[in-house]
Amino acid sequence: MRIPKLAVVFVFAGCLVAYLTYVKRHAESGRAALLRMPNQPSAAAVASDHPLVPEEFNRSHFQYGIMFDAGSTGTRVHIFKFLMEENEAPKLAHETFRAIKPGLSAYADDPDKCRDGVQELLGVAMDTVPMSLWKSTPVVLKATAGLRLLPGEKATHLLDKVRDVFSKSPFLSRADSVSIMDGTDEGAPCFSLPVGSLHSTKRATVGMLDLGGGSTQITFSPQNEKAIQTSPFEYITSVQMFNSTHTLYAHSYLGLGLMSARLAVLGGIEGQPCDQELVSPCLAPQFTGQWEHAEVQYTVKGQKAGEPIYESCYKKVEKVLYKKVEKAEDVKEIDFYAFSYYYDRAVDIGTIDEKTGGTVKVSDYIDAAQKACNNMEVTPGEHPFLCLDLTYISVLLQQLGFPKDKVFKLARKIDDVETSWALGATFHYLESLRRH
Repeated sequence: MRIPKLAVVFVFAGCLVAYLTYVKRHAESGRAALLRMPNQPSAAAVASDHPLVPEEFNRSHFQYGIMFDAGSTGTRVHIFKFLMEENEAPKLAHETFRAIKPGLSAYADDPDKCRDGVQELLGVAMDTVPMSLWKSTPVVLKATAGLRLLPGEKATHLLDKVRDVFSKSPFLSRADSVSIMDGTDEGAPCFSLPVGSLHSTKRATVGMLDLGGGSTQITFSPQNEKAIQTSPFEYITSVQMFNSTHTLYAHSYLGLGLMSARLAVLGGIEGQPCDQELVSPCLAPQFTGQWEHAEVQYTVKGQKAGEPIYESCYKKVEKVLYKKVEKAEDVKEIDFYAFSYYYDRAVDIGTIDEKTGGTVKVSDYIDAAQKACNNMEVTPGEHPFLCLDLTYISVLLQQLGFPKDKVFKLARKIDDVETSWALGATFHYLESLRRH
């Protein structure tokens, strides 16, 4: 059976995050310090440090990995410290996380300006990783689908500048250290997460849903043979992980992220500037405004419909999603975590707390979509895209196979570790270095 690249990343991410989720730790709390390169303060930087393994383990062997997440709104660096013990799975001993704004795409017309931000985050890594380990610590940058939406060669020029900065850093940099993730790789946020001891032969699993700007992903471990047999062949893979074989359903839908879908629902085409107005039934009839996507400025306008806004918008979203999503078996019975725009829109409608997260049902998105669409008749410009976004999310979830009463867990962190593809991707990269 063919093993797509994302499967390995998914499973490694699952192992590591699972360890963080259910293995008890007794780390001593320490003073958090904001580490930056001298003379390069950033008001936009966000800091967090997460010690996860007791200090007495410092006698063991440690391996560091540096992963840059170049998103559309900002650049983030994860500096992972793994505890490496013979014949055991690596354990995450510590994570240092920093984020700066804006994202690389903001420098598309002047690529040289992206250097300062990258160097600032490299300075954080230099302050975190012991000098003696710099040469053996890989530094990697992966850009998400948003950067791929830049017109022409702008993305290539930006990444070339990053490669140059990396090559001059004291860390291990290779030809594959800087890249844009394709639709397959970007599924990495949605790892399959075993719940229970890694040493237990019985473990439940949870699935992962991620809704980014350019793509959306679903990943879970099928619970029965029927689900495996009825799923598209390319969505299913079997991988060996720590002496166990795991079957995984994992797929990334490129172009169905919230921002790309918003453009499609509005009537635009990705990468093709439109000189005319984009008119949509998902906007208030009297609304006219500007919206920027992938460095293209659009004029958007509501359309007068013969039926209520929600019904008109629902039909438009259904048309955009027609035959683009596979309904997955088994998802009704599996617990799912949801991230990114699923989280953000749940915050917007007041279903969860922005800092602590919570739970949300598919029906919550449906109800909120109907309310947002109805409210646009009264306040058309207050939240112009909320009706569209919520309608899209509710239709997408149902087409993926989730019933209206399905409950999702929403979280930004699991056991104080940022929930992202970066953890699994770093571990996978370290493994590739070890094998070669």
